[in-house]
Parts: sequence; C-alpha cells; structure tokens
Amino acid sequence: MNKISIIICSRTKTITPVFLKNIENTVGVNYELIVIDNSENNYSIFEAYNLGIKKSEGELLCFMHDDVLLHTNNWGTILIDIFNNNKNVGLLGVAGAKVKTKMPSPWWNCHYNQQVINIIQHNGSGVPKNTEDGFGENSESEVVVIDGVFMVLKKSIDIMFNENMKGYHNYDLNISFECKKKGYQVLVTNQILIEHFSSGSLNKDWVESSHKLHNIYKSVLPLQVELNSLKKGDEIRNAVSYMEQCLTFNKHKICNAVWKNLFLLHPILSYHFKLWKRLKEMRS
Repeated sequence: MNKISIIICSRTKTITPVFLKNIENTVGVNYELIVIDNSENNYSIFEAYNLGIKKSEGELLCFMHDDVLLHTNNWGTILIDIFNNNKNVGLLGVAGAKVKTKMPSPWWNCHYNQQVINIIQHNGSGVPKNTEDGFGENSESEVVVIDGVFMVLKKSIDIMFNENMKGYHNYDLNISFECKKKGYQVLVTNQILIEHFSSGSLNKDWVESSHKLHNIYKSVLPLQVELNSLKKGDEIRNAVSYMEQCLTFNKHKICNAVWKNLFLLHPILSYHFKLWKRLKEMRS
C-alpha cells in the first residue's frame, strides 16, 4: 500500500493551481491525481467517481471536494498507517455518525454525542467553524456513515458507487452503506484536518435522492456502532423532519410513502392528525 489515488469530480475543467499546489505540498507520499472534468454536467457524482476508480492505480482511493484546503502535512502517510493498522477498515473520513436511521435523513440528523467530526467548515456567516468532537482519547472513532467532503476507500474491497442513483446527493451514504453491507468498518480520524469552503443544501433533488437511496438499502438499515444506541424516537424524529422537507418541495407522494412507514412504527402519534389536516388544506 504505497500509492494513493486522489479522485476529484471537478465543477471546472481543471482544479485551481492553488489547490494543486496544496495537494503536492501536503500529501507526502507517492500519489496520482485523477480529475474528472464535470464542467458540463456529463456525469452524476456516482458515475464520475466510478470513472475515477476505473482509472486508478493506487490501493487507497481518496475522494475529495474541489473546494477544500488540506492543513495536515504528510496526510498520505497517516492514511496508509491507519489502513495498515486496521485491516478490517474499508472506508475513512473526517466527519460522520455512529448511527443511521431507517427513515430518510442526512447523516448529521442524530444526537450530538453520536457525531464524530474534525473539520474547519465555512458557512453563510463568513466565519469558519473549527470542530473536533466525538473522539474521546482516540485518534479514530468507528462510525456507520461519513460525509463526502473527504473519503478514503480501500480499493481491494471491490466496492463501487451505485449508478442507479443519479445527481449529486447521497453518494457518501451510498458508499458507507456498501462498506457496512460487506462487513467492513468505517472510521473517522482527527489526524487529518481539512478546511471546507462551502456547505451542502437540502433541496428537491436531495428529497428525491434520499427516498430512492433508503429504498435501495432498506434491508441494510438501520445501522449503529453500539447495540441499542438507536432509539424509536430517533426514527420518528427523522421521519417527521424528512416529511416536512417533502412538503416544502411539494413531494406529496414521497411524503405519503414515508408516512405509511411512520404509521406502522408508531400508530398513536399526534403528528399523524396534523399531517392529515395540512394535506387536506393543501388539496382544497
């Protein structure tokens, strides 16, 4: 394991010279850079990353966004050491969660103590937030899902992104679920610090993508690192939150499909009546 393949799906024809220099100055090991030009939206993120995998020669596949800054020197050496010392690890990131509900949700929709994060994140306020949580006394913590800003996959476990999924959402949950499905561990490390200059958004496309993804992996979900750490209330909370997103973007059919699952989970819930009343008002 002496070469890393860095795979970037670029929104422009090439990555910036500043970003290229940042990678060169910090990686610290033999590497190849595979930039998938997606400036004309020819590929979904799933297709672009699979194209990168097919072109790759390295044993470690490092997928990263095109708007990050790497702050840790010799981060490639750190990655190699982590995977060499943890033979059952298939996937590693810098942010993730120890639980994932069966109900559709982004990975961060969980209790604070179930999140594991080490990142400098920019948001609309203009003030970046440096967050390091969930590690305790360890440098790595096991999770079940990671964020897509920086993901490292062991190539030899032979996992690809699901091209039945389209668009640019949920690729990180997809690859996390695939790793768990095959019995591999997923880790988050605090040994590598990156700065991310944009934040994702939950829009209509995300609602549709999440519904499809959770249907594909319904036999795998829910996921949790520790037995009984995921509660019934977590499923209810995420179902309600997702259904509210469905209503925001007028995805009533999807909302109805999730509501049926919620009703089976908890038939006696005040939200059922509130939802029924709102839908009735929307139709009138």
